[in-house]
Amino acid sequence: MKYKAAIFDMDGTILNTLDDLADATNAALAHFGYPKRSVDEVRQFVGNGTRRLIEQAAPLNISEADIETVFKWFGPYYQAHADIKTKAYSGVETLLRDLRTNGVKTAVVSNKPDAAVKKLAVQYFDGLFDIAIGENEAAGVRRKPAPDSVDAALDALGLDRASAVYIGDSDVDLATARNAGMDHILVTWGFRDKPFLKSCGAKVFADTPQAVLALILDEKHKGEADA
Repeated sequence: MKYKAAIFDMDGTILNTLDDLADATNAALAHFGYPKRSVDEVRQFVGNGTRRLIEQAAPLNISEADIETVFKWFGPYYQAHADIKTKAYSGVETLLRDLRTNGVKTAVVSNKPDAAVKKLAVQYFDGLFDIAIGENEAAGVRRKPAPDSVDAALDALGLDRASAVYIGDSDVDLATARNAGMDHILVTWGFRDKPFLKSCGAKVFADTPQAVLALILDEKHKGEADA
């Protein structure tokens, strides 16, 4: 076994949350009379936390105070509507079960609000994560790509960086792994495509959850994973 722990991103990695994020974003924008955004636009805004999502989705000419007002409305709305269209990616639940069967500890670390991360982790993967950590900058934990939340997960698991791998779908996840001094696996089914991730310097990819398992357990899985 190559790694003792697998730390996962949430949005675009284990859960397809895009439609619910887009719907909540547009509900917030519409509530204040601002133009809506397309799902593809929201896809590009996801990854740096919901505050940044609203900053990018809002019109360019509005003030920081107005952005904050939209963001404060968005938070409770999304929390109440975070699981309307969200679905687990096919094969991810089996991946998590197989990892745990093989003695690999699992965690999810996300820039999504902490309450939403914990809620969704239990709702879709009950008992399959040792720890779930979301954005909590109010407590001094910087959001990804800062390594703070990953370090918190490793501390909770009782492991060091060398024994763990970070799995995500975006440039933010790649930067998080680098900043944490960890190996990475970038999945190709998420919110960023493989050519873009390669242009960011990603080296290890998985096209299927089975390929993620093979990379973590250090098994040959020809044709589905490449480094």
